[in-house]
Amino acid sequence: MPRAKRIHPARAARTAAATQPSREDLVLGDILSVIRQSAPGLSPSEQRVATVVLADVEFAIHASNSELAHRARVSEPTVTRFSRSVGCRGVRDFKVRLAQAMAVGRIYIEPPPHVGTDLARPALWRSVFQEIRRAIAAAEQGLAKEDIEKAAEAISRCSKLAAFGVGGGSTLAAAEVQNRFFRLGIAVSHASDPRLMRMIAATLGQGDVVVAISTTGMAKEVIEAAAIARQYGALVVAITKPRSRLASIADIVLGVHVPEAPDALKPTASRYAILAAIDLLAASTAYCKPLEAQARMRRIKYELLKGTDGNSNGPLGD
Repeated sequence: MPRAKRIHPARAARTAAATQPSREDLVLGDILSVIRQSAPGLSPSEQRVATVVLADVEFAIHASNSELAHRARVSEPTVTRFSRSVGCRGVRDFKVRLAQAMAVGRIYIEPPPHVGTDLARPALWRSVFQEIRRAIAAAEQGLAKEDIEKAAEAISRCSKLAAFGVGGGSTLAAAEVQNRFFRLGIAVSHASDPRLMRMIAATLGQGDVVVAISTTGMAKEVIEAAAIARQYGALVVAITKPRSRLASIADIVLGVHVPEAPDALKPTASRYAILAAIDLLAASTAYCKPLEAQARMRRIKYELLKGTDGNSNGPLGD
């Protein structure tokens, strides 16, 4: 029995990005979401096709029209009608869109581990903490002492420090840079808005430092802002994946890489590795001028204790 031509998900995604989207494309969006939303309004036979497709997207992409019809227990014309019912021009177009959906990766499509079993919650509990420990261990093993010390020395002498990061974890990490370094008496700011990052970068120069953060090292906005700051003389410290695009333009690379866990429902643990790198960098910077840093910490603690119960055992700033 002849099989349909195999369609590579990444190639299909690149093809889609290279073509100008039509109005139909913009309305259609993610085909898997469209199938789920359209299912209640489909005919019973078309619903059977939808069930088969959602249960095994990989099979639906590579199966011939007759194979897909046989598994759904419908006729081949029903598969064609189903394709058109969900907004595609035909079966071929439908399979291309399925391949595009698969480009995000299997962990976002296939059922998460242990779903529907008694193992789900205990396994999740263990897995979350295991991933956190793995991320911190990766930071400890990947960071080089000499790079941390060079970056800390530069920050301790800098006129201004700016932290850039976009997206989820990197945005929070950029804010944490400001939270860690202002208490050392360093003039520090952070930004995640692409235009604001470029604006801040354009004001920097000799004696200033940028901490550019990206888990993948591919964040275009961060790379461009860091490059602007560097062209005006600022030193760029990148907390990012080694040998990435961001790493290639940085003066000092604090290499951190934590592979994605095979479960889309768990928060990515890479942010723990980045926060560990920031903590290590902040502590190393404080020890460049320990007495000055300690004096500032004492003043902060003194002011925070006013109006409280006077307990000095809590963390600095709660």
